[in-house]
Amino acid sequence: MRARKPILGIADITPMGEKSEKIGVGAPIIVTFDRKVRDRAAAEAALEVRPEHPVEGAWRWVSDRQVVYRTRTYWRAHQKVLLSAHLSQIPGNEGAKDVSRRFAIGTANVSVVDTRKHVMKVRRDGRLAKTIPISAGSGGLVRNGVDVYLTTSGVHLAMGKKRVETMTSAWLGVTDPKDPLYYKLEIPWAVRISSSGEYVHQSAGAYQFLGRSNQSHGCVRATPAGAKWFYGISQRGDVVKVTGTKRKLDWRNGWSYWQLTWTQWKKGSALRAQPSATPTPTTESPR
Repeated sequence: MRARKPILGIADITPMGEKSEKIGVGAPIIVTFDRKVRDRAAAEAALEVRPEHPVEGAWRWVSDRQVVYRTRTYWRAHQKVLLSAHLSQIPGNEGAKDVSRRFAIGTANVSVVDTRKHVMKVRRDGRLAKTIPISAGSGGLVRNGVDVYLTTSGVHLAMGKKRVETMTSAWLGVTDPKDPLYYKLEIPWAVRISSSGEYVHQSAGAYQFLGRSNQSHGCVRATPAGAKWFYGISQRGDVVKVTGTKRKLDWRNGWSYWQLTWTQWKKGSALRAQPSATPTPTTESPR
């Protein structure tokens, strides 16, 4: 008797669509399947995104199991989005359970970090809310041809935050306390903006450099009051654009998907053409 093929399911959806969480206008939708997807086109066609306000969007495959949805322009703030995964409609996958998630888009928090003027300007729903003196990456430590102490320039997204984050030199391969490059610090008000260890956080002392020069190992250091305020408003998917450095942000570093042009992004789809995301009917309005 021939063994039945395993049913394709979903292992994870990011963000989770929790009722208490609001996400930023740059937020991706990341779907991770529970096994390797053999028919990407069929699986992708089964995924439907329905925002209250229509916007063009596309899926891009980043691995055999994971596909990411990005909009052409940022989501409109203060709306709800419904993701429906019609897994039972995939040929040969009729026994699968369909999955849906509802997301709430919050305030449009868009920050621009100017590493040359040493300032971060934060706009909320288009209005300048705060200007924060900062200190970015100092540069000066080259590894494999890359100055790893430079903050990466490009469109980052907030990926998460911690009231206190333990930061160490392990990312440099330095774990010996006797090494002059070694450090281990407890840093308050830390908002992660890349997978490579870049954060916006409170400066660990050296406040005299804020607004004047770049002295960090790559993070964006801010004043205690500024860092605490920024932490308080931050949502996953908020936009943090860094300008002024020679080190460019790789689109595969965390949620840095806005580094690709729209034409480049769509080339990662398994479908030849993708429809714009359509508004959610009032009878199925996301909650």
